[in-house]
Formats: sequence, structure tokens, C-alpha cells
Amino acid sequence: MNARTFVDTNVLIYAHDVDARGKHEIAKSILKELWNRRTGALSTQVLQEFYVNVTRKIATPLPKPSARAIVDNYFAWSIDTTPAEISAAFLIEDQACISFWDALIIAAARKAGADRILSEDLNSGQTMFGVRIENPFSGPGSQ
Repeated sequence: MNARTFVDTNVLIYAHDVDARGKHEIAKSILKELWNRRTGALSTQVLQEFYVNVTRKIATPLPKPSARAIVDNYFAWSIDTTPAEISAAFLIEDQACISFWDALIIAAARKAGADRILSEDLNSGQTMFGVRIENPFSGPGSQ
């Protein structure tokens, strides 16, 4: 079985934000590939952040029913955040000197068994606590 890939909020948002141009196409393609391979993972935190951002903060907000249907579809990938992940995030936050929310993403990715996190926010190229960080938008054609 292929290793899992954890998807951060920004990648999920770009996949559904038609105003994101090149990033929209890249993110859409990535999610389609992960869906076909059944190797995608994300957390309830990502789904919550996604919903708020796509219904309120992007240039062309999605209607709430559409955003809710997208969230429903990604429940299949969702990793529940439990007290164990919160405790792990405290340790990661302190040791890596990153925000609690970023640390919680790493803790959830580890729980999911992911070998990489796709994120525009974390330090691309770095491996943190056994999970490699990749920015899928840093290459050509991403703008």
C-alpha cells in the first residue's frame, strides 16, 4: 500500500477556489490523484478551517451547502483529533518552535501514518518528526 499524504488546509482551499488560478489547477490535480490512489489524509482541524475560509474569506465564496457537501466527501480522509494528538502537538510546538496549530497538523499527519504533508505554510523540504513537508506550489506553473 502507498504511504499516505496529509493535505493541509491551504491545498484543500485552492482545489475549490477557482480564483486561485494556477494553484487551483495544481491542488485539484493533487487531490484527484490522492483520491484515486486512496492515499489522502486530513484532520477535522483542516475541514473546519476549510469550511470557514471557503464560505467567508475567499474572493468568490462557496455557498454553504456546496462547502458542506465537500466537507462530507472528505470525511473519508479525516483523522480525529484526540487528547493524544493535542498532547503530541504541545511537544512538537515546543521542540520545533512552531505554532500550536501547525504542530497539531504534524501530530495528525503522524497519526494518519502519512510520510508527507502538502502545505504552503510549513517549511518545505524539512522533515519534522518523521514527516516530510512539501509545498506543491513552489514549482513552475504554480502562480
